[in-house]
Amino acid sequence: MKYILLIYGDPAVEAQLNEEQMQQIYQAHEAYGQAMEEAGVLRGGAELKPPATATTVRFAGGRTTLVDGPFAETKEHLGGYYLIETDTLDQALAWAAKLPVVGDGAVEVRPLGMGG
Repeated sequence: MKYILLIYGDPAVEAQLNEEQMQQIYQAHEAYGQAMEEAGVLRGGAELKPPATATTVRFAGGRTTLVDGPFAETKEHLGGYYLIETDTLDQALAWAAKLPVVGDGAVEVRPLGMGG
């Protein structure tokens, strides 16, 4: 079964990190990704640009409207994801628990639906 690990964090915490701390985080993610590759579970992943760079397509009454920025203001934002494939949810959760998160972040583990 394929799962997506959605990584949420507080941009205010990330903004306080210096260059050395950011490099340590990137190195931790590189090692994490390599461990998943070696285990044969990694199918993809990426860091996302900040929410301010987003454009939201809104649907209402059969029409679309473009809105700059994220759909909703939240304390945490979606900062990236890993796409993995494991035999069980428990295995996916075990990988999520090892994910290097900045500060008090969160990782949402969600199974992929049709086409995933």
